[in-house]
Amino acid sequence: MIQKEDLVIRVAGESGDGSSATGEMLAQAAARSGLQVFTFRTTPAEIKGGPVMFQVRASNNPVRTMGDEVDVLFAFNQEAWRLHHQALAAKSVLLYDPDECTPPESYTGIAYAVPINQIANEAGNRRGKNVVALGVVAGMFGLGLKKLEDIVHAKLGKKAEYLESNLAALRAGIAYAKSIQRTDSLWIEAAGEHHRYVMTGSQAIVAGAMHAGIEFFGGYPITPASEIMEGVASAMMQTGGAYLQAEDEIASVMACIGASYAGRKAMTATSGPGLALMSEALGFASMTEIPLVVVDAQRGGPSTGLPTKTEQSDLNISVYGGHGDSPRIVLAPASVEECFQLTVAGVNLAEEYQSPVLVLSDYSLSYRTETVDPFDLTQYPQVNRLRPEGDLEPKQYKRFAKTDNHISPMAAPGMLNANYTATGLEHNEFGSPASTPEAHTTMSKKRWEKLAPLKASRAYVQRFGSPKAKVGIICWGTTAGACRGALRVAQQTGHDLAVLQLQMVWPLPVEAIREFMQDVEIILVPELNYQGQLAKIIQAELCTPVESYTQYNSLPFERKTILHKVYELMGVEEPVLH
Repeated sequence: MIQKEDLVIRVAGESGDGSSATGEMLAQAAARSGLQVFTFRTTPAEIKGGPVMFQVRASNNPVRTMGDEVDVLFAFNQEAWRLHHQALAAKSVLLYDPDECTPPESYTGIAYAVPINQIANEAGNRRGKNVVALGVVAGMFGLGLKKLEDIVHAKLGKKAEYLESNLAALRAGIAYAKSIQRTDSLWIEAAGEHHRYVMTGSQAIVAGAMHAGIEFFGGYPITPASEIMEGVASAMMQTGGAYLQAEDEIASVMACIGASYAGRKAMTATSGPGLALMSEALGFASMTEIPLVVVDAQRGGPSTGLPTKTEQSDLNISVYGGHGDSPRIVLAPASVEECFQLTVAGVNLAEEYQSPVLVLSDYSLSYRTETVDPFDLTQYPQVNRLRPEGDLEPKQYKRFAKTDNHISPMAAPGMLNANYTATGLEHNEFGSPASTPEAHTTMSKKRWEKLAPLKASRAYVQRFGSPKAKVGIICWGTTAGACRGALRVAQQTGHDLAVLQLQMVWPLPVEAIREFMQDVEIILVPELNYQGQLAKIIQAELCTPVESYTQYNSLPFERKTILHKVYELMGVEEPVLH
């Protein structure tokens, strides 16, 4: 066998047949063995049935994308072959269940029949074909082989009577793998032992929220954000915080606003349809300057759209969604690690600026599994809202007092002489309703200008690549992984390329973008939506044309897709990659 630095394995089948579980356990085993992993999955919107796919990319190097091509495809049924065979790399391996799948005679690649049902039955576990498949894949290609039994214990060992039969199915799969007369040489093992976390994006958001000090969570189930709600609910039981599953999204966000008004750090999580329902509440939080964090796990839209597919199409509603001038802060993590980091940042920014903060995840990031190094929690201090200092005189507390930075001390209910009205009506410095032109002018300026320092900040932008380049990419969210992968390949082929990743997309960091634009000739803005939403925002804010590049097929960008566009804009012939 030849040791590879990178291997992409895809397991595909029907919802309910265990193919997705095979991929999940394979990823966990690979990660525990010391490999870096990056996963991607697709699931049907139907309750039962429909095609599923779970892809695992394992490497001894950091990985930021799911990979451009598939090295190994395990087809559990004929539809899996039909849907996924075109993704196979030139020198790839097809595994298939001969009872359910028959590759066409025209297929000339390397293929091995693996009768997983038969092997499971012979091992005494007629329902264990997914565990057999796990053993076959790891036994053939190495990744996570030494950790498989640990994973089966953890995932399938809750009932002792089932554990032994699952272990028998696993060992039967490994034994079958060793019996195959192979003509390929694919193999990957970890180069050494490493202590890393294995997390999904949703789990990282939960961890970030708890570390930042979230004390109240109000939520309503919606795909793909429900795992955040469930994770926080479980964590709150250990921290003494409060959790509410409300009757709908409007109730959940208003409960969070009430908790925050009462002095508690509060958060909710939703997806596009739920965010639309929350738009009036976001305006209320802006008007009353109440800290609030909303995680939006984006999915395909509009309307119910594609609940189990990925998209970056909620940027417009996140930035502009609300009547009147409704300021807010919008962050966009690109990886599981950044889900933790930017959730902490989101809670801190909400507290510091007394503003709603939206954190834009997406479907692929919600369920993606990645290996991340342990977080140095000392690098993530908690920030608390500004409070009144000293004793307050009766009727003198100004909740919305004019200050140099436009941020006013926020009292909690019960503080002596600190009563104030938090109303959706326009108000004066005391919080009393005021409808004069002077009051609205003063307070509108206050609400917006307190966020002005973020436009000049470089704390939430990352720049990679060449200092000067013909093409520069500005990206946000999960598209950043493919862009950074494209950058590395472009540099390897002798082409200068620059990448600017926006972790904060609103307020738009105009100073960092303007500086970046001065160093490149062509700006490329790739994003997963039809309209080119970020591209339009950049053009509107900086009055500079950019090259919008959109993809709206419900799948993440691949590195090769970004590269193709980059070479086209450079005016050079696209090199053949091996």
